[in-house]
Amino acid sequence: MSTGLPTLELFDRYVIPTYGRFGLRLARGSGCRIWDEDGREYLDFGAGIAVTSLGHGHPRVVERLRQQVGELVHTSNLYYTRPQGELAKRLVDIVGAPGKVFFCNSGAEANEALYKLSRKFGNEANGFHSPAGPHSNPDAPLRRGIVTMNGSFHGRTLGGIAATGQDKVKKGFEPMIEGYKHIPFNNIAALNEAAEDPNMVAVLLEPIQGEGGIHPASPEYLRAARTLCERRSMLLLFDEVQCGLGRTGDWNGWDTLAPDVKPDAVSWAKGIAGGFPLGAIWVSARPVQMRSGEVKPLCDLLGPGTHGTTFGGTPLICSGALEVLSIIEDEHLLENARVLGKHAADSLRALHSPWIAEVRAVGLLLGIELATDFATRCPLPAGKAPSVFMVERLHEVGLLTIPSGTHVLRWLPPLNVQAADVDEAVRLLSSVLASLPQP
Repeated sequence: MSTGLPTLELFDRYVIPTYGRFGLRLARGSGCRIWDEDGREYLDFGAGIAVTSLGHGHPRVVERLRQQVGELVHTSNLYYTRPQGELAKRLVDIVGAPGKVFFCNSGAEANEALYKLSRKFGNEANGFHSPAGPHSNPDAPLRRGIVTMNGSFHGRTLGGIAATGQDKVKKGFEPMIEGYKHIPFNNIAALNEAAEDPNMVAVLLEPIQGEGGIHPASPEYLRAARTLCERRSMLLLFDEVQCGLGRTGDWNGWDTLAPDVKPDAVSWAKGIAGGFPLGAIWVSARPVQMRSGEVKPLCDLLGPGTHGTTFGGTPLICSGALEVLSIIEDEHLLENARVLGKHAADSLRALHSPWIAEVRAVGLLLGIELATDFATRCPLPAGKAPSVFMVERLHEVGLLTIPSGTHVLRWLPPLNVQAADVDEAVRLLSSVLASLPQP
């Protein structure tokens, strides 16, 4: 039953203000379009921050969820349900290497599972098993540290903000959980130096930093990380929460950058279920030498009682995610992401706008970096970042985009976006840039 209060007043009175929200009151969506409570239409190039990978209300997803709601929505993970097993197999196939999957509800939770996997590995294992290698040594030093990158973002749990390489997320939550070492991204020398610390047990990185402004790792960096982790018997962990499952034009973001590299574990969320809350990790089946002398697959290291969640992998959400992945394949959306991502990047660069310093793009993961001197050439309200200023101006002309830091606009449209939508978004951005003071 409606309270009769306006939406903004409802939020002011009853919702904890953890988000810096824009003033839009969104009500419904269809495809790449979304409408507010007043009926105004917007082109959605934020997609819930890379979440609604098929846009809004895809008929196949709606029908599959409607069917599953009538069969079984939820049951405890004390029992087996077919959709969870089928989705796990699908994700293992997508990685293309033996392993197993754990389901949760978000990217932050998925990354927490990676931290726990690393701790378990460092506390109970000597490293990767090799039949020609040394026997287990129960007295070997414990390893608990994780190398992460400056500019990274891994979620807002206490573990997530400790892992994240941005100071702004840590303020007010000190002291940080210990054990994380932040280093410059894409710097092989810094990576090798950090790994010399005998406490380090894993390297965690985003193949493409999303919140950090769309910065891809170089192929050489990913290969160096893989080589280093082999040499030091460390885990190589990829956070693909934003760049995974089709957004780059491949199922895996790392395959777009360095297809010869495979991680030991990977986290997903965001677009995995097209708008419904689901996170997951894949963990490799490669054998691990335990301190006890036992050899077991890495993917079995988190056994019964070591990790869990009430809502992870419900029949409803897994059925929806299976349909989302099938649609991406059936409608050739990986190719669409590659083709239209390039079209978008080329069109943005062709604007030759003095307000744009750089366009970075990997598939449909685009970062538009504004000129460094934007704020000196364009008067801004006190305390407002250029990225936020531009996002609000774009709202006025009917385009939703996502700010990243102080100077980057992110375009994260649905994977089934059409060329006409891209052209419209470029036109709308161009119109706003043209309205700014000219040099």
